[in-house]
Amino acid sequence: MNKTLVLIDAGFLSKLSKYLGNGKYLKYDLIKFSKKLAEKQNLDCKHIFYYTAPPFQSDNSSIEETKRFRNYEKFISNLSKDSSISVREGRCQRLKVDGKFIYGQKGVDALIIIDLMSVPIKYKEIKKVILIANDSDFVPVVKSLKEWGIEIILYTHYSKKRGSSFSRSNELLRTVSKYIQLKKEDFPEM
Repeated sequence: MNKTLVLIDAGFLSKLSKYLGNGKYLKYDLIKFSKKLAEKQNLDCKHIFYYTAPPFQSDNSSIEETKRFRNYEKFISNLSKDSSISVREGRCQRLKVDGKFIYGQKGVDALIIIDLMSVPIKYKEIKKVILIANDSDFVPVVKSLKEWGIEIILYTHYSKKRGSSFSRSNELLRTVSKYIQLKKEDFPEM
């Protein structure tokens, strides 16, 4: 069986988990989830890359911010104990818009792109990569990897309804070698 790498945009996967869980995050084993998706493509999961950002911490962190950060550290520490997964961290940005704070990940997509571009150099035996994401920012790197003979299999979730959290340009779907809509059944329960 051919080997693959699984690259996961944690922000996207978290949002999808809450959506599929009807407002509650699904509880599932991330490593089993990744390996199951690889097996569905008749591939063996060589390694998992998990891209995330720690929760925002203000200069004088609130009790809630501190609690959220401790939970995050515990999760990442437990995840990092497994040698089959690497955690890559961007940062969390907080902006005040119309009197409300909004939070967003910064640098995560860049980390994914860097790792994707390193596949032909660091993982010469890998010819198919699984990407779990929904961002059209990945279109140029996917096109470039095709020139290297590397296929990208996209696991995503999308909606044709404009304004939906999962609406997107079809360009990413057209660019990848294959795409599969993620469903609740894809998440193995803990």
